[in-house]
Amino acid sequence: MKINIVKNVLKANDLVAQANRKTFKEKGVLAANFISSPGSGKTTLLEKTLTALGEQQHKATVIVGDLQTTRDAQRLEPFAYQVVQINTGTSCHLYANQVAESLPKLDLEAVEYVFIENVGNMVCPGEFDLGENIKVILLSLPEGDDKVAKYPTIFRAADVVLLTKTDLEPVMSFDKKQVYDDISRLNANIEIIEVSAKTGEGLSCWVEWLKKRRKEGIGAQVKFITE
Repeated sequence: MKINIVKNVLKANDLVAQANRKTFKEKGVLAANFISSPGSGKTTLLEKTLTALGEQQHKATVIVGDLQTTRDAQRLEPFAYQVVQINTGTSCHLYANQVAESLPKLDLEAVEYVFIENVGNMVCPGEFDLGENIKVILLSLPEGDDKVAKYPTIFRAADVVLLTKTDLEPVMSFDKKQVYDDISRLNANIEIIEVSAKTGEGLSCWVEWLKKRRKEGIGAQVKFITE
């Protein structure tokens, strides 16, 4: 019975996710779902990403998922074209219907990207499609080098892994080779980008990767921008 309930929930979620993806395609935006543990640096990375994209050239909107508070949304508001907050209460991840309910509040005609900052969690978000075009997984050095092996599902589904807080490497016991090996066994074709929001290392590489994926039209008839 419990298995059937879970399957029904996932099926219902997937139907809404398909509708979300259709909306993103019709509007010509690239939607990215940011997933990580709490404290990995999602909000800070989004601040830097939005700044690097530049509002005048590449407008982006952000959907922020948190159990409580609007603190992350308030942080991101100065950098984004629009920000919408979703408070999930006791739920440890976003659902597709929550994203769907947010879309009418957004001017998708005016933006090129929708960034979804999921609730901090390395387990549940990987199972629930939100209608995004790409899954961006963040792994910070302070979390330890065993997380890929412990949470393989989310890394199998990833389109890119951002290894964050790399400026801490000199003071951390972090086996980077082990992490790369673990990821390659799960997802041989995935790209790993090392970034530090503090020093700026890797940010240009990450933003160029993002622009390239948008121009490739991942799941969308993109509105190409003259640069």
